[in-house]
Order: sequence, then structure tokens, then C-alpha cells
Amino acid sequence: MVYKEEKIKVPRFNEASGFYTTKKRSKIMSKIRGKNTKPELLFRKALWAKGVRYRVNSKQLPGKPDISIKKYKLAIFIDGEFWHGYNWDEKRNTIKSNRGFWTPKIERNMQRDKEVNQQLHDLGFTVFRFWETEIKTDLDKCINDVLVFITAGIIR
Repeated sequence: MVYKEEKIKVPRFNEASGFYTTKKRSKIMSKIRGKNTKPELLFRKALWAKGVRYRVNSKQLPGKPDISIKKYKLAIFIDGEFWHGYNWDEKRNTIKSNRGFWTPKIERNMQRDKEVNQQLHDLGFTVFRFWETEIKTDLDKCINDVLVFITAGIIR
């Protein structure tokens, strides 16, 4: 299935709307990790301790899932609340600076997440998406959800 929704256009970041110089903004943004975040490391460590082996950021799969287990056709993403629009209908209105950039940016990320989910589903993968907060507050439940899926796959 091909994703038919028109892609959201994200405007260039407007420094005038922010309150940092380009150098300072660049330094701040460079500190934001895309891989190996603390919640990802916590999740991976717990999964490994349960004896589950996996791949990290597999380039062979759409969206480069944070964790993938090809044996069970499983892709796991651990999404940051801000970047992926957690509770977006309420949070959208709380963005104070540079709304013209951040609103389409986050909505495009959410749209891309749907596209990636569909591509993985078309390849026969099951997709788990956990929020960073879920990992931090209820890691055992998240790990258990994955283990239940894996054991159900073994029994089939």
C-alpha cells in the first residue's frame, strides 16, 4: 500500500522568532540525541537481560527502528514526547516560540511515523511504539508487552 496523504511542508527555522544566535541554537540542538538515548539504553539493557537478542537502528528497515528483531518480524521505536507529538491536540497550543516552524515540524514527524508504520506493516512486521515516559515510569510493562508478543510468536 502506498501512503497517499500529502506531505507536510516544514519551513526553514526562523532565527528571528527564537531568542538564540545561530551558533548558540546550533550548539543546543547538537546536544539532542537521535540514537542511544537514555530510555533506549534502559530498554535495550532490560531486553538483553531477558535473553532477547536484537539489532539496533537497522538500516535495512524503513524508519531505522531503534530495536528490530527480524526473527519475530518486530520493530520497536522509542519516541520522544516533544518530537513525536505526544498528546498533540493539547500540547500544540503550548508552543510559545517559533510556532510557524515547530507545529509543521512535529506534525510532519507524526505523519512520517504513520508512513513508516505502514511500510513495516506491508513487510509483515509488527510495530511497537513506546513513549520515553513509558520507558522511564513503567519499563517492566513495556518489556513484558514485547515478551508476550515474542512468546506468542514462538507458540504459533
